[in-house]
Amino acid sequence: MTPEEVTTIIARGEDSRHQFKRDFANTESMAAELAAFANMGGGLLLVGVKDDGAIAGLTTGDIGRLNQVLSNAASQHVKPPLNPTSSNVQTDQGLLMVIDVPEGLNKPYVDANGRIWVKAGADKRQVTAREEMQRMFQQSGLIHADELAVGAASIDNIDQGEFSRYFERRYRKPLAAAGVPLERLLQNLNLARNGIPNLAGMLLFASGPHNYLPAFIVKAVAFPGKVLHDSRYLDSEDIEGTLAEQYRHCMAFINRNLRHVQGKRGFNSPGQLEVPEQVFEEILVNALVHRDYFISAPIRLLIFADRIEIVSPGHLPDHLDTAQIRFGLSNLRNPALASHAFHILPYHGLGSGIPRALEAWPQLEFIDDRRGNQLCVTIRRADAQLAGVNGGVNGGVNGGVNGGVNGGVNANPETLMQHIVAHPGQRAHALAEAFNTPRRTMERWLKQLRDAGRIEFVGPPKTGGYHAKAAP
Repeated sequence: MTPEEVTTIIARGEDSRHQFKRDFANTESMAAELAAFANMGGGLLLVGVKDDGAIAGLTTGDIGRLNQVLSNAASQHVKPPLNPTSSNVQTDQGLLMVIDVPEGLNKPYVDANGRIWVKAGADKRQVTAREEMQRMFQQSGLIHADELAVGAASIDNIDQGEFSRYFERRYRKPLAAAGVPLERLLQNLNLARNGIPNLAGMLLFASGPHNYLPAFIVKAVAFPGKVLHDSRYLDSEDIEGTLAEQYRHCMAFINRNLRHVQGKRGFNSPGQLEVPEQVFEEILVNALVHRDYFISAPIRLLIFADRIEIVSPGHLPDHLDTAQIRFGLSNLRNPALASHAFHILPYHGLGSGIPRALEAWPQLEFIDDRRGNQLCVTIRRADAQLAGVNGGVNGGVNGGVNGGVNGGVNANPETLMQHIVAHPGQRAHALAEAFNTPRRTMERWLKQLRDAGRIEFVGPPKTGGYHAKAAP
């Protein structure tokens, strides 16, 4: 490293990758700094620099002593041992030692007292929370959340009928032909240990897993507007059950809260979802299978007027970033869960789900929120279709049929269907006024839509209204 590079770093000040130290008096304090860098993204220790960035400088005697402290700290006071490198840089203000600590491959690194340190901005902090420690062990592949036993559960919680159907479908033979007790078989398939189902076994095959794992559900909400803090909502559901049940109920929630469009199909044929269902299949399965189960929080499925957000606990693992997952790179966070989900959910593995979703609907955004420890996938809704619906409806309301025509949409049963999707709950007389259409004509259109199974009247005769029916 050149003197110019060092002075540039000092001028920028301390951050999570650069730490200034006037000196190190002992190996313990240096070991803590080394471990903190190794447990995060690595970094540089600039020794001979005060906290305010003033260069105090070192003597040649200091350099010899510090090299000995560094060697002892890295090899004897950090476990597993580290291999930092050092360089001596002569600046105009004095001699400095620059210690380069690479990111560790065997996290977590601990000091001689067994404490785990991580960077916290320009400083460091000790890790004490169990969940955070577990995630660090998970990153190193030492433990996996899906393989941990669910202590309060037992083999009796496994739905033997569901597991039997899965076993026969996957292995092409009945469960009785396995020749081993259920407890042993579940353990052989990495779904239980010592007679207790693990998290994968519970989420895939238990009856009512949410009774034991209440955080691992999906909270789904549909809002009328574009903001999360809206006090109003159109639909809300806590989606519980096995992963297969959660997946099915999530898809049903999406189907009943998104628009259905006819496209080029005939009038009596069911409409297609405004965003291809394949997109939700891929994103939902990725959320259910690859979320961080060391975080006790639900997946969130949020539907807004302009977008759908699927928020998974846990940022992308290891060094994966959003650019890499677009090209199919993956890292199995829950290997036991994934190995069985491949045969239960529309899950293809190999990281191919995201590229398939992008091919079907390029309007996807991925936000890897490492500070908030979550991954948010935003699916933009069909703006052109929404504009056509709103333009036609507003034209019909403001200027009658001619206004609707001038707005680009003719008044007919199809535009009526679009209006009901966008404005559910209206009655026949209100719809007739909105479209400046005779009441008898409106009732005829409504009957056509009811007979086609596309709408239904919900509520009492005097206060209810028409709503779009979810696709079967």
